[in-house]
Amino acid sequence: MSNYTVAVLGLGAMGLPMATRLATELSVNGFDIAPERLALAEAAGITPHDSAQSAARGADAVLLAVRNGEQLRDVLFGEAGIIDVLSAGSVVIMTSTVGVDAVTDVAASLAPFGVELVDAPLSGGPVRAGLGDLLIVVGAVPAALENARPVLELLASTLSIIGAKPGDGQAFKTVNQLLCGIHIAAAAEALALAETLGLDTASTLDTLAAGAAGSFMLANRGPRMLEAYDEGGAEVLSRLDIFVKDMGIVTAAARSAGLATPLATAAEQMYLLGQAHGLAAEDDSAVIRVVAPNRAS
Repeated sequence: MSNYTVAVLGLGAMGLPMATRLATELSVNGFDIAPERLALAEAAGITPHDSAQSAARGADAVLLAVRNGEQLRDVLFGEAGIIDVLSAGSVVIMTSTVGVDAVTDVAASLAPFGVELVDAPLSGGPVRAGLGDLLIVVGAVPAALENARPVLELLASTLSIIGAKPGDGQAFKTVNQLLCGIHIAAAAEALALAETLGLDTASTLDTLAAGAAGSFMLANRGPRMLEAYDEGGAEVLSRLDIFVKDMGIVTAAARSAGLATPLATAAEQMYLLGQAHGLAAEDDSAVIRVVAPNRAS
């Protein structure tokens, strides 16, 4: 697939390892506003570009990991948008969680240009991205899916085709984030309670993980929650304000469907409180400090 070119726009915590993984078999153009990220990309075999338009020109696929629907529309149709340099028959692969409405609206706007949107939100984090070990769920028309397969199959160890249209991937990811957000909040409450009751939290975490109360989020975020009170806190692998966004998408979708989600709503309030208390840019494990601002001792 050396004649297949993919442009990765944004070489941050997820973008750079994904681009590096793709460069093992594909021709990869990269763009980022930070010169140091471009330098790292070039060292990894990625062709650096000084603009998104330059990177995307003539590419078979454009991989995007943006923060929200507004950024998605801006990178495509804004003042410096790439829509005018995209070739008919190319695909835009959207990997972020931005909600069903944002993706379906953009897919409709791309259609007149002969460009398809592949709705492919992912999970797994930077390390797994670099190893091609991500979970990717996809909603896309069959032809667009086939055009995007060289990218998706290099990045995913689990590739699940959820539906045949853009928006289906976002719908699934909304359900996924409901569970993830609740599980992180529940883990924070449990470990805060353990410490308040005088238990050794590290031992408690190990024992909980071995029993019926164990979960991926408890095992993954739990150790970082134990570091949340240290100077500097835990290493930031997933910012708390990402769950402010994602739980907002969850509760908005539920309201639109007329569905009550009391647990998701309570979890959303925990992340909002964390943001209000200055934890937005910290790792989402810092949500433990919402229920227990200070270490019990």
